[in-house]
Amino acid sequence: MLVIVLAVGLGLAGATPASAAATPDTPTAGPCAYTPTPDEPAARPVPLPRDPRHTPSHGTVRVVLNTNLGAIPLELDRAAAPCTVQSFVHLVRHRFYDRTICHRLTKYPTLSVLQCGDPSGTGEGGPGYRYGDELPTNLPPAPTDPTGARKVYARGVLAMANAGPDTNGSQFFLVYADSALRPNYTIFGSVKPAGLRTLDKVAAGGVTPTPEDPAPVDGAPALRTEICVARVH
Repeated sequence: MLVIVLAVGLGLAGATPASAAATPDTPTAGPCAYTPTPDEPAARPVPLPRDPRHTPSHGTVRVVLNTNLGAIPLELDRAAAPCTVQSFVHLVRHRFYDRTICHRLTKYPTLSVLQCGDPSGTGEGGPGYRYGDELPTNLPPAPTDPTGARKVYARGVLAMANAGPDTNGSQFFLVYADSALRPNYTIFGSVKPAGLRTLDKVAAGGVTPTPEDPAPVDGAPALRTEICVARVH
């Protein structure tokens, strides 16, 4: 499962297509080294991203997640995480995120995020490849952590979920309130104000209760949140 560990314990011209540069378990030849995961096949068929020698690392890309509860406009930052932005745009253009649900909402005091990006809706699915971290280095310390180990992932941050170091795939999370996390999650953009309003709506609906836990703080959003269409703008 791709997880966010709770603070308290919890294409360019001339580029070589990835399919020509990689065998079933060999990384692509460029600097991003997108690596197939045959033991974890894609939740929805998608090719490996192109991996040009010079990964675009300047400027921003606008993406809009059109959900059943409202639009979530995003601004991707190539300078912050060029390989991540390249992969995310690739997945959007191949419609990997269309008709997928956001499967996890957290409402802990130190972790307030909506997690999406798995076509299976289980939290286990990915794109059939992984790639390395592009971790932030300038986040402020979380005031709730006197050790300074945890940092502030601020409201509006867009970041990758993972299952450990260098296991980025397709799952990502959107921060709707300042959260305290170890800086182990690649930040690759931000949520625009209209998107924050949609996130606030999801968060206000809470987490789906269960017989075992009538007031959960981690689980499926009570308001089903579906990415109907994701598009680059």
